[in-house]
Parts: sequence; C-alpha cells; structure tokens
Amino acid sequence: MQATAKAHTNIALIKYWGKRHESLILPTNNSLSITLDGFHTLTTVQFDEQLTADKFFLNEQVITGTAYERVTTFLNLVRQLAGKQLYATVTSTNAVPTAAGFASSASGFAALAAAAAKAIQLDLTNEQLSRLTRQGSGSACRSIYGGFVEWEKGSKDDGSDSFAVQITPEDHWDIRVAAAVVTATEKDVSSRDGMKRTVDTSVFYDGWLNSISNDLTEIKAGIAAKDFEKVGQITEANCLKMHATTLGATPPFTYWNEGTMAVMQTVQQLRASGTPAYFTIDAGPNVKVLYLPEDEATVVDTLKANPSVTDVIVSRVGAGISYK
Repeated sequence: MQATAKAHTNIALIKYWGKRHESLILPTNNSLSITLDGFHTLTTVQFDEQLTADKFFLNEQVITGTAYERVTTFLNLVRQLAGKQLYATVTSTNAVPTAAGFASSASGFAALAAAAAKAIQLDLTNEQLSRLTRQGSGSACRSIYGGFVEWEKGSKDDGSDSFAVQITPEDHWDIRVAAAVVTATEKDVSSRDGMKRTVDTSVFYDGWLNSISNDLTEIKAGIAAKDFEKVGQITEANCLKMHATTLGATPPFTYWNEGTMAVMQTVQQLRASGTPAYFTIDAGPNVKVLYLPEDEATVVDTLKANPSVTDVIVSRVGAGISYK
C-alpha cells in the first residue's frame, strides 16, 4: 500500500493570519493564493502491516520530535478516515527552505495528505482532500489546486465547510513570482505561535479582519480582469497590514530583518523607475516579488544586485497535486 504525490507551495496574496479553532485549524478569514511551480515537496507513503510505529524521513534524514509528531498526528486522521490501523513509512524530499517563510508546510502537508490518502485507498474528491489537508497545515489546503485559489473559512464548528476552491486554473494568467532569499535559517517565532500571539493580544487585529472582505472582492475582480496594477497594490497592502498586526502584539515581534527591508525598498524603486512590481511576505524574512513576464530580466537582475539577496528563485503559476 504505497503512493507518491507531488505538491507545490503557494504564496498568499490575501493572507491567512489567525484561527478561530486551533486544533481543527479553522481560520478567522478567507485567504487567496497563487500556487508556485518553483517550490515543491515529493512524498512517498507506504503503509505496512509489519510496522509498530510511523517512520518519517525528510531529505534523507530521520525526523523525530515536534515535526515527527505533526506527521504521525496527521496520519492518525487518515487512518481514522479509512478505518485502518496501519503504520507508515513517510519519505519526503522538500525543495523548499524549511521554516524560513516559504510555506514549506503547505507543500509538505499537501503532498503527505495526497500520498497517504491514495496509499490507504481513500477515494477523495479534491474538496475532501483539501478539507483533510487543512488539518495538517492551514495553508496546505490551498496547495491541492493550481492557479489562483481561495480558502473559504467556513462557519460550521466541525470545519466541514472550510476548504479551498480554485478561482482560476494555472493557465488563466501568466504572472511571475521571484522569491528573493535573504536567509534560509529557521525563524525565531513559528507561524503557528506568531499567529496565536497576534490573535490573542494584538491591538491591530480587529482592523486587519475588518479589511479582508473588501480586499478579497477587489483582488478577485483584478484577477478576472488581469489587472496587474490592481492585484499588485492589493497584495502589497494586505501583506503590510498583516505584518503590522505582529507589531501590535504582546510582546511585539516581526519576521522582517534588514535584508527584508532592503528588498522592499528595491521593489519600490523598480516601480518608481517604471517597472511594475509588487512584494508580499509570509511569516518569514524572505520576500516574493510579483511581476509580468516582459519585466523578468529587469526584476531578477535588480534583485540579484541587492547585496542582501543570496538567491533569486523564479516561479510561474504552478499546478495542483500530481501523482508519480
């Protein structure tokens, strides 16, 4: 009983930041993302009657501790859904810097969910798979699909109406995203811990939530019309509002460093010189820059010239789950 699945990470243009239910991972707001073809996780899950516990290998390393517990806890959900008490060997290759703000958990748990469900012979629709995946990592539910994807927060206590839906397929619009790497080290405050601290204590959080509905309406109109300036402006503003909530938390914190600020200024300088480009930043220091195909050389060369940038990784709009 074995299956292999590949999932790409995604970058949220309208951010997911806050939960209304911790264990079920139910968000306080809808979010919207682009799936990226430049980052992925490839995972094989093999259920074996001979095993007495799960095994987890990531990038050829044996994983224990918190990361292992998250995987085995998620596999318990899969086992419960299938009605089978079988342990598994999970082997993952993660082509994403882990815990540095590149949503490695998104591609990681999407690939794990897809491979585990297929290996244990669950016949799930994409909606069902997205709902299951959400319980491993919230943003992972969006990586089930390619293109532009919205995660609907839902309102039911059991989370049955909280899952992602595809807004447009990957061939709708050729937007490019350059990931400007300023550090590949793990961040001091995890997304999960930072999110909870912000929800519980930030004086800016209600203002953030009240702005989301209009941001979503406007950005979906921009995506439908392929209005890059509109989509870029909303994306950048939404990112800044999200990060502002962390400064209003107790104690305050930020995911940015000097390199983050330097790249943000570079993007603003690109716009001032006539090249349309906009930034967004998830819960980490690295910056993602949105631009159009005709401006790729200018954007990439300018980012590489920034002394704070150690690498630039270019992505197009990516596809959803695939099986090997």
